[in-house]
Amino acid sequence: MRATPLTRHLRLGLPRRVFSQVLMMQLSIAAGVAVLATGLFLAPLGAQLDDQAMRRALAIAQTTAQQSQIARDLRSTSPTPDGPVQREAERIRKATGAEYVVVLDRRGVRWSHTDPRRIGDPVSTDPGEALAGHEVMEIDDGTLGRSARGKVPLRDGDGEIIGAVSVGIAYDSVRARLIHAIPGLFAYAGGALAVGALAAWLVSRRVQRQTRDLAFSDIAALLAEREAMLHGIREGVVALDRTGRVRLLNDEARRLLDLGDEAVGRFPDEALGTGRTADVLAGRVTGADLLTVRGQRVLVANRMPTGDGGAVATLRDRTELDRLGRELDSTRGLIDALRAQDHEHANRMHTLLGLLELEMYDDAVEFVGEVVGDHRVTAEQITEKIRDPLLAALLVGKATVAAERGVALWITDRTRLPDRLIDPGGLVTVVGNLVDNALDAVAGTPHARVEVELRAEGRTAVLGVRDTGPGIPAEQRELIFTEGWSTKKPPDHRDRGIGLSLVRRLAERQGGAATVDEADGGGAEFTVILPEALTEPGPPAALTGASGLVSVPLSVPLSVPQATEEEP
Repeated sequence: MRATPLTRHLRLGLPRRVFSQVLMMQLSIAAGVAVLATGLFLAPLGAQLDDQAMRRALAIAQTTAQQSQIARDLRSTSPTPDGPVQREAERIRKATGAEYVVVLDRRGVRWSHTDPRRIGDPVSTDPGEALAGHEVMEIDDGTLGRSARGKVPLRDGDGEIIGAVSVGIAYDSVRARLIHAIPGLFAYAGGALAVGALAAWLVSRRVQRQTRDLAFSDIAALLAEREAMLHGIREGVVALDRTGRVRLLNDEARRLLDLGDEAVGRFPDEALGTGRTADVLAGRVTGADLLTVRGQRVLVANRMPTGDGGAVATLRDRTELDRLGRELDSTRGLIDALRAQDHEHANRMHTLLGLLELEMYDDAVEFVGEVVGDHRVTAEQITEKIRDPLLAALLVGKATVAAERGVALWITDRTRLPDRLIDPGGLVTVVGNLVDNALDAVAGTPHARVEVELRAEGRTAVLGVRDTGPGIPAEQRELIFTEGWSTKKPPDHRDRGIGLSLVRRLAERQGGAATVDEADGGGAEFTVILPEALTEPGPPAALTGASGLVSVPLSVPLSVPQATEEEP
């Protein structure tokens, strides 16, 4: 519909700001309440004043009827304007301020009246109830107009009813009292309205400050845009109030934190459990782009305080980026292994070429046999003890990297792990992280060695990784499993401080544990226990292999699965 000039004018005349609208609404409410209260007060006040007038008229009539002289004069005299009954009634009327005092006999004939000409005439209203012995209070119309009346029977000395007394108070006098009370009432109502207006102004000013003088339509639009933004962005948003309780969760935050509506109104520790994620949301850990792990997700959190004492935390999912970074680490490890193989292969080819040029053919054949045999023996020794192909390939690849870095990677003779793993990928992550940490710890040290032990105890998998490095101080042995904690400079493509946290999370998720202690002879010894990591054992199969420690410093051309690199 097109806006006409009139509608445009009306629209321009209405206030748009919250302050003006709230003030107008408050004033309207205060005025309405004042008028309503005044009306509710005046309605019973008129009835109350009428009742007081009728009771006053009745009291005057009762007092007049108790005058024994009037009863005697009613029996002994006649109704005349100058008779004793008329004189006494007029005296009482003037003394009490009543409009009239009428004495009548049993026939209804007036013996007194304010108009002497009406004495001797019948009364204009029915006196039956009073002559029957009943007292009457009413407001009625008579010859003198509308009045509040009181009627009582008139008795002689023997108690016999010989007439009645009717007393009236002009209704105009009652109305005058009511009208006289109205200015005071309106004064009180005006005072209440003024107080209400002041309160409305103060409330409006406070609302104006809190809403920044926006219009209601602007506030509604902001709320709609906020809802669309919160539920449309691909970042988790968690809002907390000034007490630290969760006030709001958008859809992405519910997904990343695996929470529902029950988390709203609770503290982060109650909703998430104790841990780094709860510490970051609660503000106990400060900083920008804080890393935390929730389940299998790697999250980046930022927390910003708000003006009301609360805070808003944003969460970004870095799981995919972290996985790509770990794949890049694995690729770099594979490249290093291939480079080492290429270097070693070139040396061997030069040796073989020299033997052939020197026509030492038998030595050349023996040399080739030894090289091929060493490669085959190394792979066979690993696969005999570790039947899972992913773990075996991982350790073969790590052996190649260790050899190039001058580290001896050993597998203990107690290692026995059948091919019954429920989650081989999870164990690959655990082994890869711990072995890489150990290689970093011993790199550049004399007689560097890393020992790996994997064994099955029923359905429980036990992993141990020992190194000959500097070890970990006792006060830091729990701290190293915290997300984001690391002593090494992070690479360009990702952050550090995640690997050991993931190791512990994977262990705890299966009901196990990950601990670190001092190894015999120095260095660090990591132990990971994974209950229910293997399926039920089948018929026993014979395992063959050499006993004792198997040294595997040689490189083998096997593919390296995804590995991660973290150092506490």
